[in-house]
Amino acid sequence: MHNKAIIIAPSIMCADLCNLEKSVKEIERAGLDTLHVDIIDGAFSPSMPLGIDTVKKLREVTDMDFDVHIMANNNEFFIQEMLNIGVQQISFHLETSIHIDRYINMIRKNGVKVGVALNPATPLSVLDYVLPQVDTVLLMLINPGFATDKNESQVSYATQKVEDLSKLIQKKGLHTRIEVDGRVSLDTIPELVRAGADILVAGTTSLFIPNNSLSENKLLVEEAITQGLNIGVK
Repeated sequence: MHNKAIIIAPSIMCADLCNLEKSVKEIERAGLDTLHVDIIDGAFSPSMPLGIDTVKKLREVTDMDFDVHIMANNNEFFIQEMLNIGVQQISFHLETSIHIDRYINMIRKNGVKVGVALNPATPLSVLDYVLPQVDTVLLMLINPGFATDKNESQVSYATQKVEDLSKLIQKKGLHTRIEVDGRVSLDTIPELVRAGADILVAGTTSLFIPNNSLSENKLLVEEAITQGLNIGVK
């Protein structure tokens, strides 16, 4: 059962990229305190929504927690840049990491939370030794960087993977958080929460649904979370 509060982390690349400060203020006013920031190098994934300087500028205008997801081939460079900016959590991909322990220690010794991210088809067995060392595991539920493909839906095993990870965490007696990213929609949130997701990266299918205000969408997301927490509760 869930003993942790569910965090809604709006994805900044789904906000108005021409009016980022205005978007962030709006997100703050809606009562959200975590911002999901994707750092994409254009090589690991064919997209590059935010530059390092943009994140630096964002840091100056808000006190929100920055939950950074690095999708890059050169993790060390981006980790260092994000540590310099002052973020609260950094997740990097295991698929592109050779020196995993080194990155974990680098982040940890700066007092920042550590997350490791997995692409949809990457098996959970890669977590065998790192799970106890990390605060969060970020599961990509669609292929990274293809969020612009409106027809792409979550992988069919999305919920199963969250459930399997949740069981693994419990079996090891850990309190690792499970973050889900990719088409985390009003339709899929109840199932993902029931399966064990703690941090929901919210984008165009939840918090940024067009033609609704942010606060209207937030209420819908919260209803979906409550629904998920109540599934199976007798």
